[in-house]
Amino acid sequence: MEFEAAVARKPGETLAIEEIIVAPPMSREVRIRILFTSLCHGDITVWKMQEYPGIFPRILGHEATGVVESVGKDVTEVTKGDTVIPIFLPDCGECIDCKSNKSNCCTNFPFKVSPWMPRHESTRFTDLNGEIIYHFMFVSSFSEYTVVDISNVTKIYPQIPPDRACLLSCGISTGVGAAWRTASVEPGSTVAIFGLGSVGLAVAEGARVCGATRIIGVDVNPEKFEIGNALFAQ
Repeated sequence: MEFEAAVARKPGETLAIEEIIVAPPMSREVRIRILFTSLCHGDITVWKMQEYPGIFPRILGHEATGVVESVGKDVTEVTKGDTVIPIFLPDCGECIDCKSNKSNCCTNFPFKVSPWMPRHESTRFTDLNGEIIYHFMFVSSFSEYTVVDISNVTKIYPQIPPDRACLLSCGISTGVGAAWRTASVEPGSTVAIFGLGSVGLAVAEGARVCGATRIIGVDVNPEKFEIGNALFAQ
């Protein structure tokens, strides 16, 4: 099937709208028609990378809402026409971690910034010249259609506005998950939320000195360092 996608050909260069070929889903995979996709800073970070995992050409994007167009062999969790959101953290639903309330890091499919599909270690994208195009975070939503492993798909109610549901793939789940899972915020807890970019580390240290028990943030600085017992996690 030929469709359009925004292809990142080289680091930092403007994405090119191209006709690409999207292969059928293999066993335990789903092909999705993308309805809405949003832009995450993670897309921008990898788009600028000169070295691995910044591998090109690639279809970025990992926050999306879509409709199942077709399913591969042995897929029973979703059917054609279901509304879904792709998720970059796999959830096989079978391993001890996926069944646990204390972890969301799948044992069977550990997360990695891979250019391939997780189960078969290959791509479902090629351009019209037959050149392979790499995946991004097992989603690649900057395309009219994409193929996603069933462990990276969550079925949602179709009544949810798709232009908002796409944020559940990463933006909302990251924030809610950080507060709910990592920080264990409970009713009556006192929390502080800052969006201060490069000065965030200084604020974090100040918060720690003042008695903060848990500090959560996203570290995109290659010159990383730890501050006391503060925890930095995505």
